[in-house]
Amino acid sequence: ASVFAVRIRRPDRRSSPPSAMPAQMPTADQRRRIVIVGAGITGLAAALRVAELDPSADLVVLESSDRVGGVLRTEQSDGFLIEHSADNFITDQPGVLDFCRRVGLESQLLPTRATQRRAFIAHRGRLEPVPEGFLLMAPAGLGSIWHTRLLSLRGKLRLAAERLVPSRPAYDPVTEPHLEESLAQFATRRLGREAFAHLVQPLVSGIYSADPEQLSVAATLPRFLDMERRYGSLTAAMRAKARASDAGSRGAATDSGARYSLFMAPRLGMNQLTEAAASRLPPGALRPGSRVLSVDKQEDGWRLVVDGQPDPIIADGLILAAPAGVSASLLRPTDAALAGAIDSIPLGGCSVVCLGFRRAALKQPPEGFGFVVPAVENSPILAASYSSEKFSGRADDEHFLVRVFVGGAGKEHLAALSDDELAALAVEGMRVWLGMEEPPVLRRVARWHGAMPQYHLGHLALVQRIEDLVARHASLAVAGNAYRGVGIPQCIQSGEAAAEQVLGAASRIP
Repeated sequence: ASVFAVRIRRPDRRSSPPSAMPAQMPTADQRRRIVIVGAGITGLAAALRVAELDPSADLVVLESSDRVGGVLRTEQSDGFLIEHSADNFITDQPGVLDFCRRVGLESQLLPTRATQRRAFIAHRGRLEPVPEGFLLMAPAGLGSIWHTRLLSLRGKLRLAAERLVPSRPAYDPVTEPHLEESLAQFATRRLGREAFAHLVQPLVSGIYSADPEQLSVAATLPRFLDMERRYGSLTAAMRAKARASDAGSRGAATDSGARYSLFMAPRLGMNQLTEAAASRLPPGALRPGSRVLSVDKQEDGWRLVVDGQPDPIIADGLILAAPAGVSASLLRPTDAALAGAIDSIPLGGCSVVCLGFRRAALKQPPEGFGFVVPAVENSPILAASYSSEKFSGRADDEHFLVRVFVGGAGKEHLAALSDDELAALAVEGMRVWLGMEEPPVLRRVARWHGAMPQYHLGHLALVQRIEDLVARHASLAVAGNAYRGVGIPQCIQSGEAAAEQVLGAASRIP
């Protein structure tokens, strides 16, 4: 067990819906075997849901690597707690908090530090604060807009006129994909080209590592479409929400760049979340180091061949919670159309360079939680996140830990650089933007090129087609960040929905 394993109680099965429980306990030869491919957060969420809904199921979780957690990986070294990929999750959806409660982790969640919950944007050699209350592409008010140095007077006037921009007629992105707007088109139409280039583009790219000119706004940030349709403008929507907020939630409206008050992280890092989930599974269910070589449809289920295992695994229900490309490869012999649809989801990503510095090397204490860099700055750096400022326990009092994102859409060539070269770019960025002259005392490079699904125009129609094709196969489900959300809450929801879907189908297999 790793240093992040925690001792927790077995789950309370009484929290599962009674209607989902089997009418009577099956005999040994009637037990349903549910196989899950992939032990990232999606696969673990699916496995936990299977175990909750049908404790008698023969649950098998196959993971090709020697560890659980997928891309989530936490490392402790020399007093630093280093996250190699995601380092937090947003709690605006109740499912993720319920999941943490069910795995016994609720008391271990840390909020972001209450002070300086804001972000900065690189602009002409300086770091300028995101205007107070500006959340991704919606201004809470115009007061802070007038004082920002990120926009010219003309840009400010155009953004102020957002309330005068007529709403676009509603459309269905599934049945009318030809009417879809890209995120760039939507933001430019409502806020103007300058506000898009200097505010929206860097904030969005810092989340998706993608090109907003190609991203579907309906697939990535649908709440802004809803704000336009319900209130006529984003500014009016934000003001209406502020008026409706109570005193306790109004503080979140002052966050800039992102809703930092809603973000949380496990005290010991993201591995604490995945290992807590793994510890709740039945003994022997997890099988790390088990690479699936092939999957074949059988009359009564699925046949999986696993590397190094002499006998195939026969499953009543199958959940593919692996990366989209892996799922497509495994499904191709059974359903080429389904495999092709999954494989057509484009992939992107970037590198994450974690740097630890002596705090004494900082010319002044860092402000906010980090900064993003607009494409117009022509920098190899996408963003920098101050890990030690966001959450406690990420570095001791004498050190500063920052995660620098290098590459992204339009800078794919940087993936060919060596670790030393990527680290040098990150260090140079810290020198330019934070004035760091000393070399770091710690560095780690994590490469995630080709690991981030890109929700381009037409994505929702494509996902609907994938789901329709999956529905042709009884007891099959696909899940993960490639379909209906890239965040941890969405991955958990995807895994749980896949478990419920497959259990319902498997129960109907003769």
